Amino acid sequence: MKSTLFLVSALTGSLLTFTACHQDNNVLPSGFPYQSSFQRDNDGWVAEITDYSVDQKDIMEFKSAYKGLPTPLDTTRKSLMLESMNRSDDAFMFLKKKVTGLQPNKDYSLLFEIELASKYATNSIGIGGSPGGSVFLKAGASSIEPVKELKDDFYSLNVDKGAQNNEGTAAILLGNIGVGDDATAYKLITRSNADKPFTAKTNAQGELWLIVGTDSGFEGLTTLYYSSIKVTTKTIL
Repeated sequence: MKSTLFLVSALTGSLLTFTACHQDNNVLPSGFPYQSSFQRDNDGWVAEITDYSVDQKDIMEFKSAYKGLPTPLDTTRKSLMLESMNRSDDAFMFLKKKVTGLQPNKDYSLLFEIELASKYATNSIGIGGSPGGSVFLKAGASSIEPVKELKDDFYSLNVDKGAQNNEGTAAILLGNIGVGDDATAYKLITRSNADKPFTAKTNAQGELWLIVGTDSGFEGLTTLYYSSIKVTTKTIL
């Protein structure tokens, strides 16, 4: 079914969603394998940022958009752009997506393959850390929806995604966003956990919430473009 895309934009502290009319993307697709290259629309992914204090809410400069890849890449190819200024030295920019149609209360072994556009040199030097080497890409899943919570004047995630290069029960480390030494222009990079499958258990409704995002130790501006997210799996007996 064809649909008209509406983009809802928001700044720091506000949940940014992309919505397609006449289609509930939050319940598609049914089961695995799952893949989206975002060429028709955002495929129901929702963007958010956590790990900052109430006092930093207006200076995180969080933005997200459904748009073409940056130059010198193919600008006609669509992607999901996430951007923020990491004032907290620990910002977590992420995307989430609900997948249904799985077996209830079952463990699944998940393999992620994420393609994104980055322009940050791996061994570069920046405030607090490297713009490429100190921004860590993570992926995982949870049986409950990952949401931003406010506790003790600090915005954090309600599921355990770990801290920077440390993994959590809801997310695994895929590497960093570095594109090599001396990089200055955007390039497409691919990260996966092919050598280390991630295990997640569905809820009673046979649902999983997928999570893909960056945990940053670089205290500066990071702008990334997610161009493809692929997840394959098998049920663990």
